[in-house]
Parts: sequence; C-alpha cells; structure tokens
Amino acid sequence: MKKAPQKQPPAIQYTIVPKDLAGHLFNVTVTVAEPSPEGQVFALPAWIPGSYMIREFARNIVRIRAEAGGAAVRLAKLDKHSWQAAPVSGPLTVHYEVYAWDLSVRAAHLDQTHGFFNGTSVFLRVVGQEARPHLVDIQRPGDAGTRSWRVATSLPEAGAKRYGFGTYAAADYDELIDHPVEMGDFALGGFTAHGIRHDIVITGRVPNLDMARLEKDLKAICETQIAFFEPKTKKAPMDRYVFLTMVVGDGYGGLEHRASTALLCARTDLPTTAAPRTAEPNEGYIKFLGLCSHEYFHTWNVKRIKPAVFAPYDLQVENYTPLLWLFEGFTSYYDDLMLVRSGIISEATYFKLLGKTVASVLRGTGRTKQSIAESSFDAWSKYYRQDENAPNAIISYYTKGSLVGLALDLTIRAKTGGAKSLDDIMLALWDRYGRDFYKGGARGVTEQDVESLFDEVSGVRLKTIFDRYIRGTDDIPLAKLYAPFGVKVTEERKNAKPSLDAGIGRDAAGVKLTQVHEGGAAHQAGLSAGDVVIAVDGLRVNANPPNLDQLFARYRVDDTVTVHAFRRDELMTFDVTLQGDRVPCVQVTVAPGTRKGPVVKRPSAS
Repeated sequence: MKKAPQKQPPAIQYTIVPKDLAGHLFNVTVTVAEPSPEGQVFALPAWIPGSYMIREFARNIVRIRAEAGGAAVRLAKLDKHSWQAAPVSGPLTVHYEVYAWDLSVRAAHLDQTHGFFNGTSVFLRVVGQEARPHLVDIQRPGDAGTRSWRVATSLPEAGAKRYGFGTYAAADYDELIDHPVEMGDFALGGFTAHGIRHDIVITGRVPNLDMARLEKDLKAICETQIAFFEPKTKKAPMDRYVFLTMVVGDGYGGLEHRASTALLCARTDLPTTAAPRTAEPNEGYIKFLGLCSHEYFHTWNVKRIKPAVFAPYDLQVENYTPLLWLFEGFTSYYDDLMLVRSGIISEATYFKLLGKTVASVLRGTGRTKQSIAESSFDAWSKYYRQDENAPNAIISYYTKGSLVGLALDLTIRAKTGGAKSLDDIMLALWDRYGRDFYKGGARGVTEQDVESLFDEVSGVRLKTIFDRYIRGTDDIPLAKLYAPFGVKVTEERKNAKPSLDAGIGRDAAGVKLTQVHEGGAAHQAGLSAGDVVIAVDGLRVNANPPNLDQLFARYRVDDTVTVHAFRRDELMTFDVTLQGDRVPCVQVTVAPGTRKGPVVKRPSAS
C-alpha cells in the first residue's frame, strides 16, 4: 500500500514595512496559522549570535497588539521579551512596531537614506514552532524618493526577484534570523569564487569607489579560504554570499552570518579610482580587507564549527563557553594569513601586522590576571562591557587567541618537521563538526573535544600550551617559537617620550583621561579615569588642538611636574613623575642569511 505523503505544516508568515522613515519605525506582523491551544507565546531574542552581550532588543518594540478573525486578542507580557496571547482557534496575527535607530552591525536602522535589520531585532519567535518554515514579505516604503530602493539579502527568494521587494523564505526560525537585510540605494558589485556568486553591497556615499579592485581582491581572499577548507572539491558551504557594507565617516565592525556578513567601515578605508593603484593596499584598505577576511572565515569557524553550547543557541539568556579563543582568536590568526596567502599583502606587511598584534597584547596588565579561556567565559559581563579599567583587568581572546593559534602552529610545525600544522587541526574540526552542521548533523565541539583533537591530529602533546597560554596567563614566547624558522621577534622601546601612560580624550576644559594604566605615571600620582587635566606646571592644556605632547616635550623622563585637574567639579593638584612611554614596539622579521620561513603557507608549500 502506497504511503500517503506527509502533510507539511503551514509556514509562519511575517511582513515588515518601513513605516516611518523619519521616525525610524518598522511595522511588523507575524501570522500563526495554528497557534498553541494553551495560548501562543512570542519572544524576541535578547542577543544576536556573534555579539556576546544581552542587548534587550525587545525594548525597541514601541507598541504591540494581537488579533484573530478581525477581533482583538489579549496579549499578556510574561517577561521583558515575551508575550502570551489568549487562546484562539484560528489563525493569530500579532502587529507591532520596532524602533530602529542603531547604526551598527548588530541591530536595526532606518531613515530616509536606507533601512537595515537583523532578524533578531525585528522578528518575534513563535515559541514551539521554530522548526516550521518561515516566510517574510519585505515591503517597499511608501515615502516619496524610495522608488529606486532595492533589497539586498542572502535569504532565498520565494516570489521576490533578486534585489527586489517581496517574499523571502527560510527553513526555520534559526535560518530566518541569520540573513540580515539591507534596503535602499546602494552600489552593487560581485564576482564568482569557485563557482559561487558573491555580491558586494555598499551603502553610503563613496565618491570614486574602485569596485573593480574590491571585486578582484575579495575574490582572491574568498577563493583562498574556500580552497583552504575544501582543497579537493573547492566547494563552498553556501550557494551564494553577500558582503553588506555600511560606509560612514569613522567606523569599524563586522558580524558573521551563514551566507553573508554585515560590515561597518570608514569611507577612507575603501579603494578609490581617484588615486593610482599601488601593488599593495594602503593601511586603511588592508584593515577593511582584514575585516572581510575575518568575517568570511567565520562562514566555517563558528557558523558551522560551533561550541556545543551554541548548538542550538538559546537567544533569551547568556550562552557561556570558554572556547571563543578558538572561534574568534583563531579566526583572527587566519584573517591576516589569508591576506598574504591570497597575494593581497606581502610577507613583510604580514609580519608588520603581527608585530602590532603582539604589542597590543603586551600593552595591558590585564593579560597577567585573566586567561583567554576566562575572557571567553566572561565575554558577556567583561569583554563586551569594557570600562575605563579594561586594560588593567582583562585580556582579549581575539588578539591573544590569535597568538595562541600562531604558537600552536609553530609548535606543531617544529615538532613534526613541517609535516603537520594548525591547518590540519582546522580541517579536522571542519570534517568532524562543521561540514554537515546544517544537513542534520548538528553537533557542537566541547572543551574536552578540542584538546584531545589537537593532540590526535597533530601527533604532538600540546597540554603545556593549553595550561600556560589558554587556561593560564603566561606570555607567549614567540621569539623562541619562531627561532627555528629563521624569524626574529624583537621588542624595542627607543626614544621613550615623557608620558602620563594614560588614555587621552577631549573635554571642553582640557584633556580627559579615559583610561589610567596600572603602574604608569598617572596611576602612581593618583590621577584617575575621568579626571580632566587643565594645566601642567602652570601652563594651560588645550583639547583642540591638543597640546599635551608639546608640553611634555619640554621635560625628560623622571622629571616631576605639577598637574592640575578637575575631578567632578573639584580642582585637584598632583605631583607627577613622568615615565617613558611604555607602549611596546614589536618587530617581526626574517633573520638575514636564513630562509626557513616565514610560516605563512601550508607545510607542503613552506
């Protein structure tokens, strides 16, 4: 007897309309064909994957109501981000407005120039029905001047034309919120990388944008990364990819998604046709390409290879993991490596970038107090909530995590005579935990899995590195680790200038101390973050233009000066013994006469 086909559950249906551009309001509806008989519960996520801080997105819902069959349905608020509708027998629709004025990669933004949203900011979750198909109708605003607006997203079309308003589809709620949406007038470019279409969307005014160079460089980076994870098939894990880029006067940030990334960058960081092309990108453009490389690498490392606690995410509460040094730190290690492996930057430039990373890690005393495993676990309360004492209290699992990746890479290469490297570790993680993640093989990696896999795949006992540099707070001896490869790591502090050893900001009255580094001149004298310095030895301190460096140039290291500063509204006097600038200058170079490195390629190509 032939089995009857299984009935597919009805989809959860959303509409989203840019309702009030000047008021920054999206109007959203969600319709549930089969609401729970006990009273359907709806919830908006409290955080967005990739940004580990509770952000309370539900606070931006300014009004909400429900109806069924044309009649109002009571909504009871259960907590700060959840509502329950009274029981109804037929389809239930919830209408709500979302205030969107967060110009970042994390939330939603709407005005007369464009609209942008992440699903976590605008789409209520239908509790208990997350696995059903989800449809969203993205509608055009009715305002004059938006006729030329288009839509950019990696969401699969379900009636909408590519770049058009209309209906898009997701297999479930998790997929729905993993495809950000940009709408407006944007520059559009693209390329094919190993058979996969990649689109570049640039929102914001960028005179003389060199899209051709951007396409060429991103293509090289993407093809290098695809071939890294799939050296035989060169098959990417998505059917299409979109770089969504918001351009501003001064900004930087990125957030990864399964088939796209949302980026924020400074206008000056993008290439221009008004300047002659150089063989190597300038500093700002390298910074942007490094950001793109970082977020693209996340397509594999964190979007598919995940910590066990992220499989699946619980978006209502913190999801604690000690493994972000692997998912963010290793991604930070490989983002610059992919620039040099793809031929975008030279080996010398790569080493210069590495030197800056090492210096940034050595800068703060927080590295001696917190391990990167602890930094990862405490990301929710410390790393993503940094205050004026952050350099003295915490370590970045991005920067030190990248150096741990380097230390493991060098150790494995040295111990195996170049037969193995960190690349083999990443490929093993991809094979075991990532390749089938969205194909019914979802399984996250645990802390115990990681350490045993590293030892197994490399054939090297790596417990010392885990104990000292991941779970411990020791500085990584990169000079020693690099020595077998003919690479020198030196730290120089030449021409030390007299300094307060404090972060400096501007204030109407003088300069404001934003951070006071532990053990520095300001700290030793009793100055604190928030103090406004107005005079040095009776001479006025200006904020615009700043003149503090010029004033200190008249003194030597170890000279004592009298500093007048306001703390709150009280004038205070401090005797400050000036110290030399303690910012380390780290140089990484290939030793003359030797050429065993640099270690930037697979062992087989080293």
